[in-house]
Amino acid sequence: MIGVLVHSKSLQAEFKAKNAQAAAQALGMSALILTVSSENDFEATFAALAQQRADALLVTGDAFFTGHVDRLATLAIRQRIAAVHGLREFAAAGDLMSYGASITDAYRQAGVYAGKVLKGAKPADLPIMQPTTFELVLNLKTAKTLGLDVPWFLQQRADEVIE
Repeated sequence: MIGVLVHSKSLQAEFKAKNAQAAAQALGMSALILTVSSENDFEATFAALAQQRADALLVTGDAFFTGHVDRLATLAIRQRIAAVHGLREFAAAGDLMSYGASITDAYRQAGVYAGKVLKGAKPADLPIMQPTTFELVLNLKTAKTLGLDVPWFLQQRADEVIE
């Protein structure tokens, strides 16, 4: 079972929960959707994850969670749950791994857009840009703490390995 942490006040909470359920089902797994509305819900949520014996935790992308990255990582390690997220900051704080669009590349793309607008381009005429660079960050220290072996080939493919 995969736990999925969703911020209940997010406009996309329902969308994220449905997509997580569908993805888990496609993999032959079940998803335990856990919604939190404030940081006061974190302790009970992680206790529920441990009680339900979740194999892993996906922290969905939300600015609320980014504001609590250290606390979420600490709770995941304390409950011995392998947590993943889309931002490298979560893996750097202690989650097992992150995989997502490169923030550095996104800022570069924003700069390119700004440059075009400053040179006279109309924003409405510019194409919508999608992320093109993605980063895989592995935290081997956390893997060791959780008793997990990260395959060598995955370590080789990672953009960053935290030891």
